[in-house]
Amino acid sequence: MPTVNDTDVREFQDWIFRFRPATVVPSRLLVLLHGLTGDENSMWVFAHKLPAKVAVLAPRGNYAASEGGYTWLKIRPKTRRLPVMDDLHPSAAALIKFVDDWSDAAGVSAKQIDLIGFSQGAALSYTLALLFPERIRALAALSGFIPKGAEELLARRSLAGKPVFVAHGRQDDMIPVELARKSVALLEGSGALVTYCESDSGHKVSVDCFSQMSDIFG
Repeated sequence: MPTVNDTDVREFQDWIFRFRPATVVPSRLLVLLHGLTGDENSMWVFAHKLPAKVAVLAPRGNYAASEGGYTWLKIRPKTRRLPVMDDLHPSAAALIKFVDDWSDAAGVSAKQIDLIGFSQGAALSYTLALLFPERIRALAALSGFIPKGAEELLARRSLAGKPVFVAHGRQDDMIPVELARKSVALLEGSGALVTYCESDSGHKVSVDCFSQMSDIFG
């Protein structure tokens, strides 16, 4: 069983992750989801800037990526297309089960969680929020996109009233900024409470956007 008194890399069932406990009980649990070729350390810079009253969990993707690191996709698309909802659904379901099993064993409250996802992790965050809206309190999608196939779920307005932070760089050469703008329009149409930060940066989060995101999860 993992312990919860430090931020060392831990293992539970088949999952590798980092965890930082909160300084108060009960606390909110925030899950960090890395992008393609990332791991449990990739998003940990965010943990250092989040308030100590928030518990932070950073799992490693389920599958090894051919480029190195890890991915949330069991089967990579044969073309270079971006993943769609069906590609991400297995990892979304597995991640919720992991959070439930681990939080029960560790005594951490996870009835509702917050999400911060980067790139592919942002697409997974959207997928989680749409498949399990009752479990997600708020999310941040950084340099990401709403995967295709989400339209029917968005139409159900299950994200209505939920805080969603979206950040994207106009110079992003991996995921075009137009996809972020489209995502914002879809989210607003579904009733989500969207904060959008667009910066003159590449495939990363600018200092200004990070500051705005911290206000939501503080």
